[in-house]
Amino acid sequence: MQYDVIRPHRSEYPEPITFSKGTALTVGERYEGEEGWQDWYFCSTAGQKDGWVPAQVFQLTAPGAGIAMEDYTARELDVEVGERLEGGRELGGWRWCSRGDGESGWVPLACLCEAGLSGPGRA
Repeated sequence: MQYDVIRPHRSEYPEPITFSKGTALTVGERYEGEEGWQDWYFCSTAGQKDGWVPAQVFQLTAPGAGIAMEDYTARELDVEVGERLEGGRELGGWRWCSRGDGESGWVPLACLCEAGLSGPGRA
């Protein structure tokens, strides 16, 4: 499905956490904020910068510990108003998007609407 960018977005994490299925994770604080981003946890793993990870991609194995259930990257896509993106999976208030130049990453739903419609996050 295609989406129009209705608000710009800039990543604050130039070196996003990235890992493969089966990777051991240290699971920290749960994100709490006004944005409505649900079930994101600040995680770390060997050789990576810490980053936010949606609960859907890992399983807790003990308090403060988890294992990746799938490959994942926290890469965000910088976008500008007026861009048209191809949208994929949605997780916790974000959608995986790609654009014609081959770049892809997560974009907050509040920055998107279905192509040709108005209103944030229309899906």
